[in-house]
Order: sequence, then C-alpha cells, then structure tokens
Amino acid sequence: MTPLHEVIIKKNTKINPIWIMRQAGRYLPEFREIRKKNQNFIKLCLNQELSTEITLQPLKRFNLDAAIIFSDILMLPYGLNQKVEFEKGFGPKLGEVNIDEMSKLNEVDFVQKIYPVYKAIKKVSINDIVKNKNTIGFVGAPWTLLVYIINQKSPKKSLKKNFFENNSLIKKILLILEKFLKIHIRNQIDNGANVIQIFDSWAGLLEERDLPDYIYSPTLNLVNYVKSLNTPVICFPREIKNYKKFCEIVKPDAIGIDYNIDPKKILNDIKIPIQGGLDPKILLTDKETLKKEATKYLDIFKDHPYIFNLGHGVLPETDPIMMDYLVNMVKDY
Repeated sequence: MTPLHEVIIKKNTKINPIWIMRQAGRYLPEFREIRKKNQNFIKLCLNQELSTEITLQPLKRFNLDAAIIFSDILMLPYGLNQKVEFEKGFGPKLGEVNIDEMSKLNEVDFVQKIYPVYKAIKKVSINDIVKNKNTIGFVGAPWTLLVYIINQKSPKKSLKKNFFENNSLIKKILLILEKFLKIHIRNQIDNGANVIQIFDSWAGLLEERDLPDYIYSPTLNLVNYVKSLNTPVICFPREIKNYKKFCEIVKPDAIGIDYNIDPKKILNDIKIPIQGGLDPKILLTDKETLKKEATKYLDIFKDHPYIFNLGHGVLPETDPIMMDYLVNMVKDY
C-alpha cells in the first residue's frame, strides 16, 4: 500500500509520509531553467512532456512520498473558455465571464482543451520514480474558483465590492463548476491519480453565515463524488475559522491545516487523518529552527494519523538544501 493510503485509509500512526504543497516549481533551479524558456504559464501546464518533467524534479532530489501534478487550479476556468493568463509580479488575470458560453460548453470540448494535463498524470503515475508512492491530482474548491472567476484576479485580502450582487449568476457558476470539477476529477483518477486534494485557498474570506452555501454544500458534493470513485480525498480549507465543523459536515478522508491554527487544538478537535501545518517561512530560517518547529508537529501528532506537509505552498526563495534537510529529518523521526 502506498504511504498516503497507509495513513488515510489504514490510519497508520507508525509512519509520517511527506510531500510538500508546490514541491514542483519555483524554488528549484532546474524548474527556473524551464520557466525561463517557457514564459506562458498556461502553455507550460499544457505541455505534457515538460509538466511531467517538472512534476518529477523534486522526487529526483528528495525522498518524498508523493508526486503532485504540476498544473494549476485555474486550468478549470481556462477549460471553461474564460481567458486566464499569469502576469509576472501580479499573478492570475482572468477575462470577463460569458455565462451563456460557459453553460453551453460540453464535456468533450472541455476535456479536449485541457487533455495534456491528464496525459501528464498518466506519464507520472507509470514512471519508476513514483513506484510505491502516490500520484496526487487536485482541483480548486468551488468557492475558490468562484472567487477567481468573478473577481478576475487574486482577492488577496478582500473581494470586489459588488461580488455577491448577482445571486443568479453565482448559482449558475456554482452548478457549472460542480459539473466540470467532477469531470476534471474523474479524468485525473482515470489517468493514475490515486489521491485527490481539494484546495480552498480563499475559504478564510467568508463569514460563518456564508459557509453552508459556498463551502460546506458544494465541497461536500465533490468529496462524496471522489469517494464514489474509491479514491481518498484531502481537503485544504485554508484559514477557515472552524476546522472541526468543516470536518463534521464535509467529511473528507483527511484534512490539510494551515499554519495559523494551533495543532494541539486540531488534535483535540479532529478524529480524521491530518496533513500539514508547518509555516513555509520556517524553511527560510536555519536548520536548528527548522528541526525544532518540524519536530513540534511530529511530536503533537505522533499517535494520530499524520502526513507531514506545510501549511501553504513552499516559498520561491526556499533553499533546496533546507528542503532536503526537512525531508530527511521527517524520515528519520
């Protein structure tokens, strides 16, 4: 059984598998070489040879337990024919929403538009480096994708003033997202992904009263769908105020926690396997601090099924030597 399945399915507490959010990418010199020659980020995600190579780069360097496909949650709006581009120093920029065009889109056209993503997953999953490891597929949660689609850029701290103004538009988009997220998930699993992670990067933007409509209900539909395909699902509702309630309602197989949450409180509140938590900025300090902070999480969760990860993506200025040190330290714990 693969390491993540040991923890998520068998609830094994004797091992602490490790993979890192954004492990494939911007902190690795070999990735930066590829990126220099491939300025268009979307085209890079759709280059199955290069995205496979990028996905495998960290596994060639570090003793990680899983590959996570090099792609982006915004491949979904791109597949729905919304314009998506990434501007250096700004981040993602999305075009106007054409809801009529989105509503008419069929599965064949959607799959064809982002098909290289699935081909890359296939290539990764059968590569010898990933033998006895996990291949992770992922999607953005409906709420986070809705944020990008309507906001047309990263919200950073707040949403457009009139974000919730057009309620019927929001409802239509959420229905379209549910349909195509399921298609996207199924295609990833059919091509070799054996774990799915749902990233809700902007869960922390919502008030408690809005969670049932925008997070609990739409995410639960996806979680149930992934489970119906006999695949474990990890949810990462970043900066949500109440992880306990999220887990009770949405019932993922494992929960990813961010670095603002007290791990001891999580341990008391949550019965399911836990992933992550370490602040990515700790990797920018020194080995002594890194060891102390990482060990804190390993100690707290030593009798609980736990997957080691960060509480958000690895930062671009991270030294790969520190990453190697962390991975080995977790393995030797």
